[in-house]
Amino acid sequence: MRFSTSVSALTFAAVALAQDVTNGQPGLVFDPPSVNATKGSVVTFVFDGAPGNHTVAQSSFQKPCEPLPNGFDSGYIFVPQGSQGPFPTFNLTIEDDTKPIWFYCAQSLSKPQPHCISGMVGAINAPTTNNTFDAFQALAKSAASVVPPSPALSGVNAIATAGPGPLTGSFSGAAVPTGTAPAGSGSSGGSSGTSSSSGASPTKSNGAGTIQISGVAAFLAAAFGVVLA
Repeated sequence: MRFSTSVSALTFAAVALAQDVTNGQPGLVFDPPSVNATKGSVVTFVFDGAPGNHTVAQSSFQKPCEPLPNGFDSGYIFVPQGSQGPFPTFNLTIEDDTKPIWFYCAQSLSKPQPHCISGMVGAINAPTTNNTFDAFQALAKSAASVVPPSPALSGVNAIATAGPGPLTGSFSGAAVPTGTAPAGSGSSGGSSGTSSSSGASPTKSNGAGTIQISGVAAFLAAAFGVVLA
């Protein structure tokens, strides 16, 4: 796993700040697994595990491997062996940075065990004490089963305006939310879009996912605090 960030004197003067995460070793992980992002920031999930067949589904701290009611879900994104970028992405806009956002991979048909129970979970703005990311991941690894979510663009405290994409060439998706989510619906827990399938089966999978963040902020520290597990 490798984390890289580019910072220069110009960064402090710019209104658009960016932080990139590069996928290091293959594995059942989100890379990095836990990040901090301010309100209005966009968190981008890059489906760059090759091969890979993963989801990004919102859950709760208490039930890491079960969908949060009215939470977001990307659907299953299939990336074949040997695929080259650019890879499909899923963008979430943070609507409330005062509350943690928990998520998991709902892939449940892989062996020897489902991805969430293998520890493929993540967090945005996780607390540094008590309900930490490490505690969340430990709960996931002790879960009895993984519950599949329903595809949705709008989540709780975060919202996507479109499903993952582009799903062209060798990339495909199953149960991917479509349409455009209404602005401001994330904090109210609404959902939008319909489910569609373009040939990808939620079956075996490998590889890792990468997370990128971009946002608008006056201070670098406030914009991009990062917690690495």
